[in-house]
Amino acid sequence: MTPRLLAALLFCPLAVSVAQQPIAPGVVVSGTLSFDGRATLGDFIGKTDSVLGTMTGGASLAEVRGSVSAPVSSLVTGNGKRDKDLRKSMESDQYPTIRFDLDRTEVLQAGPDSTMVRLRGRLTIHGVQKEVAPVARLQFQPGGGTTLVTDFPVNLKDYRIGGLSKVLGLLKMHPDIVVHVRLRFGPATGAGDRVGASPVGTPPSPGWSRRDGG
Repeated sequence: MTPRLLAALLFCPLAVSVAQQPIAPGVVVSGTLSFDGRATLGDFIGKTDSVLGTMTGGASLAEVRGSVSAPVSSLVTGNGKRDKDLRKSMESDQYPTIRFDLDRTEVLQAGPDSTMVRLRGRLTIHGVQKEVAPVARLQFQPGGGTTLVTDFPVNLKDYRIGGLSKVLGLLKMHPDIVVHVRLRFGPATGAGDRVGASPVGTPPSPGWSRRDGG
């Protein structure tokens, strides 16, 4: 028996059990959203820890829905002029929020400590909504919490973000960035939970006019 076949036999039942186990509702209790940017005058990192969100419970992972959001104005790069240009380029007054809405979760591989999943949903940036399907790692904590880690590429031109030849106070910024999300969900305790993303099914605010050019 080959090692690959042995691994498949060992982890397939585990993946099925993880996919079918009940998931409790939760809210984001801590987290960061960051991106790696490249420019002709040097690479930089934009980051915020003002990440809020919620997820529904479900009889299995496939039934879980949710949303996570962060204010554009909370992104900082360590340079005040660059931060100002970033907000201007992303038109943060008109489109104040970055948001991901989860439509479906697919279990890819389950291990003893973590589960790899594909998150199928919609990413909205600069008023433009696109379907995305990043791969993420989930870890279920003994106390009921869940951590999520994912990294995925984004092309700013897909979201109609212009001014890249002068944005951030630099000569030119490349449109391809890499987004990093690190979240920790805790148990939802009721109506008093502070969540930044609207409940599932809630229409976007006026600043979220959908302009998908795809």
